[in-house]
Amino acid sequence: MEDIKLIIAKNITDLRKANGYTQISLGEKLNYSDKAVSKWERGESVPEIGVLKEIADLFGVTLDYLVQKDHSSAPKTSGKVKKQNQTFITLMSVILVWLIATVAFVIIDYSTDTNGHWLAFVWAVPISLVVWLVLNSVWFNRRLNFVIVSLLMWTAISTLYLTFLPFGFNIWLVFVVGIPGQIIILLWSRLRYKHKNAPIDK
Repeated sequence: MEDIKLIIAKNITDLRKANGYTQISLGEKLNYSDKAVSKWERGESVPEIGVLKEIADLFGVTLDYLVQKDHSSAPKTSGKVKKQNQTFITLMSVILVWLIATVAFVIIDYSTDTNGHWLAFVWAVPISLVVWLVLNSVWFNRRLNFVIVSLLMWTAISTLYLTFLPFGFNIWLVFVVGIPGQIIILLWSRLRYKHKNAPIDK
């Protein structure tokens, strides 16, 4: 009988490739390094049972699938479909923010004589980024969070500046705050975190 480690290794490799993941992106989803994933796929070590369950759930298969050599009808594209659904949900969530902003724009325009109703769309930008940041942290590549956080910080500062501008307050110095903020984000992006316990070597 073929070594169970090699069977698991082949199944993880096939599922990862079929669903469009790299070793790095799969490792990030599981909070492991790409080196750990590489060891799994070479059959040098086996993920602990909890990680195997995470892998099975991620790709929409059972634990039995991961330890079986022959698969007659197991789904291999369910993970890709799940990823597409997550992308659609993210897009719909962002569009919902802009729908609410549009409704607010119309209500303010009809109910008041002020000309600041356009701020509804200005505020929609950082709010959209907050939604994107949350869903990206849950479902997608967390490395992108640093870019999103940077965009969020600068759009939030710009929104604050534009909000006060119609009232005669030119608070342009608020942009200076973004400089140390951006430095902190860059330093944060260089941090290295300890991964979960190393996989079990057998």
